Parts: sequence; structure tokens; C-alpha cells
Amino acid sequence: MKSPSPESLKILEALRLAVNKALDRKKRLGQYAVVWKDGKPVMLGKELESKKPAQTAEN
Repeated sequence: MKSPSPESLKILEALRLAVNKALDRKKRLGQYAVVWKDGKPVMLGKELESKKPAQTAEN
């Protein structure tokens, strides 16, 4: 398998930074986020942990 080009690696790093920044902002604002975990969408957020503990990837 061919390794990614330097340009592709730069793009990937930029996307990772953008996603981390967006998730950090949502966390600071107290908002939830939906992410993929084990092939399923999962809602993450402080308020969800206390309200609905059943909101996990297993459901």
C-alpha cells in the first residue's frame, strides 16, 4: 500500500485540528456532539451523562 502524499498528510492534520477545535468549543458551551463509535452514532455531552445514561454505543 502506498503511503499518503505530504499534501494529504497536511490536509488530514488540518481536518483533525478543526474537528478538535469544534468539539472543544461545543464542550465549553455545554452543547452535545454526535460522533461515530463502534460503527454507530453516539451523542456526547455533559448534560447527556446526567439525563440519559443509556445513551451509549450499545443502544
